[in-house]
Amino acid sequence: MTTAAAHLRIRINALPVEVEAGATLFGVRAAHKPDADVAILNGFPLAEDRVLADGDEVVLIRRGERPSADELRAQMVSRHGPGVHEKVERACIGIAGCGGLGSAVAVALARTGVGRLVLVDFDVVEPSNLNRQQFFVDQLGEPKVRALKANLERINPYIAVEAIDRRLTLENIPETFAACDVVAECFDNPAMKRDIVLAMRRALPDTPLVTVSGIAGTGPSNAIRTRRAFRNVWVVGDGESAAQPGRGLLAPRVGIAASHQANKVLRLILGEHDTED
Repeated sequence: MTTAAAHLRIRINALPVEVEAGATLFGVRAAHKPDADVAILNGFPLAEDRVLADGDEVVLIRRGERPSADELRAQMVSRHGPGVHEKVERACIGIAGCGGLGSAVAVALARTGVGRLVLVDFDVVEPSNLNRQQFFVDQLGEPKVRALKANLERINPYIAVEAIDRRLTLENIPETFAACDVVAECFDNPAMKRDIVLAMRRALPDTPLVTVSGIAGTGPSNAIRTRRAFRNVWVVGDGESAAQPGRGLLAPRVGIAASHQANKVLRLILGEHDTED
């Protein structure tokens, strides 16, 4: 009497597949997509063969090929590693201000697959914005939230983006971000920075807020750091380098701070509430 060979349940390019126990990554590639140039196992591209386990996620890519919508989403998700995407896909993140910081934070979170982004700004794209903000010349004059939403949808069409063309105030901040899991403060106006901290601490004290202070000029990259200021309020920056005549906002340092913000938002989504980063 023979016993049926044990099988493993894995996913190949987002599709559930059963393979025999002992199957390997390269064996699956040979059977399912022999022309694939890249084999990714659980978010990590491998150049050597590996025995597969039950529940593994395999993505097979042929360079230059445009995958189907489901395959593309699976390929994007595969790079995050197990357990990450499920959490970020459920998250809703508010971005208060869509200039140099906000547009870069939004791009990073969209590429990470955050399920919903709420973009809020009242301004339009101007020529002076192009030295550091994630917009294009042909978007000059457009509302920033509309232009940014269009750019994000080109980057990742599988997330929801809500664009709110509104000037934020102490009164409307709570209702605007009531559904958000984390809010990123991305203003360049000190008064608005103050107002969002006050409004969030009063009306939404359980919603984490990631703010910025001190990112102008060309100071050392490593002077920009993330630290906790109050309960559920984190601050990114060196705390000193405010924009002023002779010390403007430039793309490299703004980008460093935006990446700090996006990374802190991601860590909060994943439940990593360290005091400092």
